[in-house]
Amino acid sequence: MSGKNQRYDAVVVGGGTAGLSGALALARARRSVLVIDAGSPRNAPASHVHNYLGREGTPPSELLAIGRAEASGYGAEIVEGEAVAAEKLPDGGFRVVREDGSTVEARRLLVTTGLVDELPQVDGLAERWGHEVLHCPYCHGWEVRDRAIGILAVSPMAVHQALLWRQWSEDVVLFRHLRSDFTDEEYEQLAARGIAVVDGEVTGLDVEDDRLTGVRLAGGTVIPREVLVVQPRFTARSGVLESLGLVPTAMEMGDHLIGTYIAADPAGATEVPGVWVAGNVANLMEQVVGAANAGLKAGSAMNADLVTEDTGRAVAARREPSSAEAERKVTERVLGDRRHGLQETR
Repeated sequence: MSGKNQRYDAVVVGGGTAGLSGALALARARRSVLVIDAGSPRNAPASHVHNYLGREGTPPSELLAIGRAEASGYGAEIVEGEAVAAEKLPDGGFRVVREDGSTVEARRLLVTTGLVDELPQVDGLAERWGHEVLHCPYCHGWEVRDRAIGILAVSPMAVHQALLWRQWSEDVVLFRHLRSDFTDEEYEQLAARGIAVVDGEVTGLDVEDDRLTGVRLAGGTVIPREVLVVQPRFTARSGVLESLGLVPTAMEMGDHLIGTYIAADPAGATEVPGVWVAGNVANLMEQVVGAANAGLKAGSAMNADLVTEDTGRAVAARREPSSAEAERKVTERVLGDRRHGLQETR
């Protein structure tokens, strides 16, 4: 970091796709930018990024390395560490506090801290997350096509999930698990698509040679499966934002909490003037390419806001000359009066 008390035009909290995209836009606008990256991207367990035009199949770590190099190439500074809080300053700027106690100031903040996937309490899920335990068919469906897929019913979206994943495989089983509220219409839809429903609570996974082989029920029965689809709870990483008074909004479906996010306008502006958000912290369903777009929009909006502020200051300075300028004009006026007086006495 360049100087202990350096004040940046923008500090970006979060160095994922959304944060780096916002930093790139701001740096290209000739703004001073600092990115504070905790180094814990949500998609770290995944092997590749998909549906990102021009970068299809790129490993997540490689995509971030490319993004860092691009943003740095335009002058953005990137430091490792976690931002734990922020406070609004009397002049309208912000002070960001890092975990080591160091601080940095910014005129504007972009928070792209993402979310945490909170998995159902079933033994073995966390260990296989991002490998054979999945949630997004558009992210992973092609890679597991034609395999034996199981759907773990933990939300009202379970039937919809099963019908969706049926697009990628004819062998789909829905584990009813702890839910028993399927409607007759839903059962008919499942039967029409050849999706079996398995009763009983799922208690664990069977893994052999580092691959999922089956889903274990409470009674001991194991249903052979190569993939298990779950619905995590998406919880925004909102600590820095909450320190500024922004309260997460709950996303619910019926009586089921899907997750929490920070509300913002289409460009990412929050209720706190000067603070923007982008990526999964603001949109729970955003994929990588969408997060990059959201970061670009937020960065562009932040620069426009800074331009407005810069222009306002320039106009005020023009209307109210500095004391030195005012003194110069007074001196010129006095000298002019003296010269005029001398001419009249001659």
